[in-house]
Amino acid sequence: MDTSKIKLIAFDLDGTITQHKTPPTPENKETLVRLSKKYKLLMVGAGQVRRIFDQLEKFPIDIIGNYGLQEGIYDHEKNDIVIIRDEKIDCDRENIDEKITFLRNKYGFTEFAGDNTEFHPSGCITFPILGTKARQEDKLAFDPDRVKRRKIYADVCDTFADYSVFVGGSSSFDMAPKPYNKYYALDRYCEKSGLGHDEVVFVGDDYGLGGNDESVYLSDFNFIKVDDYREFANILSIL
Repeated sequence: MDTSKIKLIAFDLDGTITQHKTPPTPENKETLVRLSKKYKLLMVGAGQVRRIFDQLEKFPIDIIGNYGLQEGIYDHEKNDIVIIRDEKIDCDRENIDEKITFLRNKYGFTEFAGDNTEFHPSGCITFPILGTKARQEDKLAFDPDRVKRRKIYADVCDTFADYSVFVGGSSSFDMAPKPYNKYYALDRYCEKSGLGHDEVVFVGDDYGLGGNDESVYLSDFNFIKVDDYREFANILSIL
């Protein structure tokens, strides 16, 4: 990576800058402040723009959410995020539910609490292996190293060929309608902004098989790995 060319730094949030669903540490927030004085900053997330903005404690940054289905621009006068794009894609819920039931029966995931499938307003889908109302302790204990889900990942991708499939959280698969994923979202943003891929670096932790940063990691974008959010400030000291 030629750091002299970099104009935009794009970030994943959970696991990269923070723990899951928690605000950034003061040190990591100060790193964002430092970088914002030299580079354009962008958050590229799996969740909704407003949720990401609130988790960041209203840090002044533009945000892409829902794998590119949603986009927000920070308004300095209002000190708030303004949603400028909010796409929603319909899906065949009955068909999706049948496919998830098929996978449950095939792999023995037939005992679950709550709903079989979680449908999001954007058109994204979650296959909650333990169900939508599973206990948190059960979810955390199910597959912390992702080995169980990675064994069947290829089959889930084949079953949901119209979706980008991600190994999500500790007990689920998350899916976004194709072509939406973080690479598509970032590439689209760059085209709109007149930026070349060599002028961008993405910072993320979830770059392994089925990770939601994998599409960027395997692309021609520059990529900085953060395997522990507590090392974020130190790792980003190169910029």
